Amino acid sequence: MKILVTGSRGFVGNRLVPHLKGAGHTVAGFDRDTVDVSDSEAVSAFVRASSPDAVVHLAAIAFVPSAAQDPNLAHRVNVEGTRNVIEAVEAHAPGARLLLIGSGDQYPPQAPGAPPLSEETALAPLGVYAETKAAAEELGHAAAHAGLDIVRVRAFNHTGPGQSPNFVAPDFARQIARIEAGDGAPMRVGNLESVRDFLHVDDVIEAYRQLIDPGVPSGVYNVSSGVGTRIGELLESLAAMAGVEPEILRDEARWRPADARVGSYQRLQQATGWKPLHTLDETLKAVLDDWRARIHAQGA
Repeated sequence: MKILVTGSRGFVGNRLVPHLKGAGHTVAGFDRDTVDVSDSEAVSAFVRASSPDAVVHLAAIAFVPSAAQDPNLAHRVNVEGTRNVIEAVEAHAPGARLLLIGSGDQYPPQAPGAPPLSEETALAPLGVYAETKAAAEELGHAAAHAGLDIVRVRAFNHTGPGQSPNFVAPDFARQIARIEAGDGAPMRVGNLESVRDFLHVDDVIEAYRQLIDPGVPSGVYNVSSGVGTRIGELLESLAAMAGVEPEILRDEARWRPADARVGSYQRLQQATGWKPLHTLDETLKAVLDDWRARIHAQGA
């Protein structure tokens, strides 16, 4: 297949593109340094030129605080950018399958210990990021009713080597690796009692690869592990791997009330056979080793 990936040089795109090529597909991609997804004419021209059989729309403002700090930018990229991609596909590749990558944050927060969220759970987005992702998904829902082949993905937390330390697992891993290397500074953390659903990014991109298959029914799918992990467990596991006992300081800027979001992947498994293959310890070890290497390089 000929596949177009938007946001192709982001954390997920950097791993998805070679993964798709390794599976035998021809892949074209653009990122903000080549095509601004909020520029409808540029998006339309790229889709017309690449004539894809499938599109994976990753381009987004993906960091929650960044969306909150600049709601206009988040709306322009996450909502209007999605509209531009949909309209370009409709005009130039109407037979293509379009994966719209949303977020588990579109679901309402749950109490820790609540059962995993299914795709039937009513959305209740809180905050700019979740609201823009829900609005983008609604555009996809409308386009599907108009006849486009749309898969709406709600991806829960995923991490791996190369992810920005803006996100919790690499943030913890960076701080732990620094302590392991001799930095005596205390760790600064938010609420360790919140519960999230964590996946290795390579499991996520394999789910996307399988959902590109036009034989898989269109609709909405969670990409999740089905397992809730307390944020404090990430810290405890990383510290144990490094053999350190860090001093912990509460960072008021990061503090949020404890809640939980864990997703069921039953629908995805029934449609494709997919299941997560990486354990959380494997995932965290990969993130920690990445930061160990970075810090060693910085000190060399």
